[in-house]
Amino acid sequence: MKVNLRIPTTLNDVTLKQYQEFSKLESKLDETNDAAIQLKIVEIFCNVPEIVVRNMKATDIAEVCEIINGMFDVQHQLINRFTLNGVEYGFIPELDDMSFGEYMDLDTFIGDNDNLHRALNVLFRPIEHKRGNRYKIKEYNPDTSEEAKEFPLDVVLGAIIFFYNLGKDLSMVMLNSLGKKNEKALAQHLLSQPNGDGLTHSMESLTEILQNLKISLN
Repeated sequence: MKVNLRIPTTLNDVTLKQYQEFSKLESKLDETNDAAIQLKIVEIFCNVPEIVVRNMKATDIAEVCEIINGMFDVQHQLINRFTLNGVEYGFIPELDDMSFGEYMDLDTFIGDNDNLHRALNVLFRPIEHKRGNRYKIKEYNPDTSEEAKEFPLDVVLGAIIFFYNLGKDLSMVMLNSLGKKNEKALAQHLLSQPNGDGLTHSMESLTEILQNLKISLN
């Protein structure tokens, strides 16, 4: 059967939504069943129906999966600005200017595959004004998080690596910037998270995400 596939060759060709869909299914698949995993890789990342994949040659499936797996074997860098559907997005310019609500949503969702788009919605927003390399992004709106599902995966993984490397320093940044008024609320939030430490739990979740993707943590 002749099939025309659009095979992604870089992570910029893959969306966060596709990654989330595969991640959710992968947890339900038998790890020893390579064929089932390969089928889902091609179905989701090439955006084709399962019946089409089933009718492809086994050698072609293996070749496509090798190409897709190779996309992750790169150095991931933080991408400060990108354009999606004609809208230019910018990474939050000053992390220590985040509101308490922004920090809570970021800390809560950055290590959660199913809700990762909600964390990315905090980090990247449409640019309102720019001058040279400086820019101003829109105010945070939790209701626009669904748009983040279409963010390219290289942007997403660059941000994840950034926060993995940042680690607990973010807690100190937020404690210093929020001041005494919100310090108690932040402490209560961190203590309310699993293991008694919100960001530590987030970093453990990020580690699991990166290891699942076979991304180097160094």
